[in-house]
Amino acid sequence: MLRRSTRVCITDCHMHTSPSTPPELEAVALERDFLLRVLELGHHDEPQALVGEALDAVARLSGASLGYIELRAPDPTPLARYTATHGALDAESVRRLLSTTIMQTALGSGRAVTTRAAHLDRRFVGAPSVMSQQIDAVVCVPIGAGASVGVLYLQGTSNPAGFSDEVVRLCELFARHITPIATTLVRRAVDRQDPTQRVRARLVGSEVLIGSSHALAMALTEAVRAAARDIGVLITGPSGTGKTALARLIAQNGARRSGPFIELNCANLQDTLVESELFGALQGSHSMATRRIPGKIELAEGGTLFLDEVGELTPVAQAKLLQFCQDKTFFPLGGTRALKADVRLIAATNADLLARVRAGTFREDLYYRLCVLSVAMPSLEQRRVDIIPLAEHFLRAAIAEHGLGALAWSPHALREIEAAPWPGQVRELENAIEAAAIRAFADGVSTIEVAHVFPGRDDGGSAEAVASFHEIMRGYQRQVLVDALARHDWNVSVTAGRLGLGRSSIYQLIDKLGIERP
Repeated sequence: MLRRSTRVCITDCHMHTSPSTPPELEAVALERDFLLRVLELGHHDEPQALVGEALDAVARLSGASLGYIELRAPDPTPLARYTATHGALDAESVRRLLSTTIMQTALGSGRAVTTRAAHLDRRFVGAPSVMSQQIDAVVCVPIGAGASVGVLYLQGTSNPAGFSDEVVRLCELFARHITPIATTLVRRAVDRQDPTQRVRARLVGSEVLIGSSHALAMALTEAVRAAARDIGVLITGPSGTGKTALARLIAQNGARRSGPFIELNCANLQDTLVESELFGALQGSHSMATRRIPGKIELAEGGTLFLDEVGELTPVAQAKLLQFCQDKTFFPLGGTRALKADVRLIAATNADLLARVRAGTFREDLYYRLCVLSVAMPSLEQRRVDIIPLAEHFLRAAIAEHGLGALAWSPHALREIEAAPWPGQVRELENAIEAAAIRAFADGVSTIEVAHVFPGRDDGGSAEAVASFHEIMRGYQRQVLVDALARHDWNVSVTAGRLGLGRSSIYQLIDKLGIERP
């Protein structure tokens, strides 16, 4: 009701003001009603709806014969523009009738551009569109300061003197008041299309983790928190998900970024060598110590030590690591004098360490020293929307590394890649893509087919294949619902409306698919 009444009021004030009304009161009333209309635009949830109603308000006020408004996400976000037009059928049609030179001038200067007759204006006589269209009166105002989020463009008026100073002033007022609304809505749109975008802006080097899923966004958000404090971090998740890359990202964005980043995979060491690798060894302390061997802790001085598969440490190594966590001192193997090291520990595991604590195979006190903050690296099953971007990235990398020339995916191959379970996670996917690229190149073809990715596979309609299909579809259903619930802050009614389902169906799917609210 408010929208309708304010719109009538604006029109009435503009067209039917009594001749006896003082001009200053008329201007105040017009500005008041116009600002009410602008403030009311804040109820919109989508940028596209905002630009349509916003342009309608300004066009009615100004009497412009042609109008265009555009909002865009800030660079480098690769998102479509949000546009609306007045006096033309669509955005492309109106863009052919207006002057992009004038728009670029306004955006470049950050100030309104006005002209009574553009085709006679010395600033624009060289612009092809201005001359070919014989453009006359124009007012063009950037929306936003600095890195503008959009532009308002009005062209043509019945007033021989062009747009009045009052119209120009109200357009500038409109741009100033619409900026926070537009900025918020565009940012939300960016988050919905790529929820990692905003958190990536706070991380240096986050491009190594490919994807735009909500699950990855949550991991990156936790990485920001972990990087900000010099505390113990435990990264969890299946093998092959990228825990090492996440650990590097945390270290790269922390206070020790200029120090070394040293890795130690605790699962790849013999029991007799764990302590030597971790703490170092004096000459003669074991059969391989023909000289003094510095440990990983010493090598990480002033930086970060990353302990992968930390759950595989022996009980003796766990006890020594606990001592180091408590007072930053350690004893090299065969040594009797304590050494000190200023090192941050980041650990990772694919095991349930709490279960191992309960079983008595992992020290509880060490667990809580390592896990001041926990970061979960999601599996590919939790981020299926990232599989195709990952596949495309790995293909580019394989082409560059092996000099394979131009290769492209067949649509069928991409569908199969996206649907496959990938129990080995990102590592398995990377290896499969690299092998597929080499096979395709060896076959002398430029298109990678399913057989290149899954050589010798023959589902043949078997019961196992059917079961796998149902599992894949169940995974898709789960991911779509999890993403939709996260987007709408677990508002089941809104989620149901967006997915075209009933609320009861959403609740049934939540129960059936075992989805739990974070």
